[in-house]
Amino acid sequence: MATNPDKMIQSGIFEDLQRKIDEDTAVKDALRDIVQALEKQDRTTQSILSRAHSTPTSDLPPLVTAAQANIDHEIKTIQQLSEVASQHPYYKFNYAWTRQMQDVCYSILLCGWLGGFGKGETGQLMKIEDVGALMKIPVNLKDRDSFHLTIEEYLLALISVIDELARLARNSVTLGDHRRPLQIAQFIKDVHAGFQILNLKNDTLRKRSDGIKYRVKEVEDVVYDLSLRGLLPKD
Repeated sequence: MATNPDKMIQSGIFEDLQRKIDEDTAVKDALRDIVQALEKQDRTTQSILSRAHSTPTSDLPPLVTAAQANIDHEIKTIQQLSEVASQHPYYKFNYAWTRQMQDVCYSILLCGWLGGFGKGETGQLMKIEDVGALMKIPVNLKDRDSFHLTIEEYLLALISVIDELARLARNSVTLGDHRRPLQIAQFIKDVHAGFQILNLKNDTLRKRSDGIKYRVKEVEDVVYDLSLRGLLPKD
């Protein structure tokens, strides 16, 4: 039976597809190396920040300074990531770094809450624009396809900070610091009220934000126990 030459598959189709696959693989490899370096740096930062659970408030400044110094290294790595990632479609490859960007954002927000980045006092919430400026990258880009910090990454990081502060409230009592749980309670309540304003479409974000109300209750229980024991600061 004769073969119709008009229906034959052109020999170059799959060679062209392989070239595209090889190009994507090269991009993924380049991104992976940078993201792994960023992840390693942030583990060090989070290790430093975790010492806040065993450090009195008055002794926090050296810890915060050490965390800031390591975050400076992370920002340089983010610049490398931005340079490579911005050469390619953002939403094609953002899965490769979004979790690490959330982690870095978390470290920055927690460090800022503890008095870092010139805040001078604990209990401050850095806006997404503040975090983006510190990272030296744009936020919530709509007008071009380029590397940036998304609102979802910022909000997920903030929820992680809330979880960490709820734990810090309990450990502060162990350290004999009865003022910090009050500060944390007010902060978490304010953030919870803010999240209630948001109409969240992201399923993961919505589910995680639902957990904030449990953190509110946890810290309220800590404050209530202090009140029963007459340990709340008089002022």
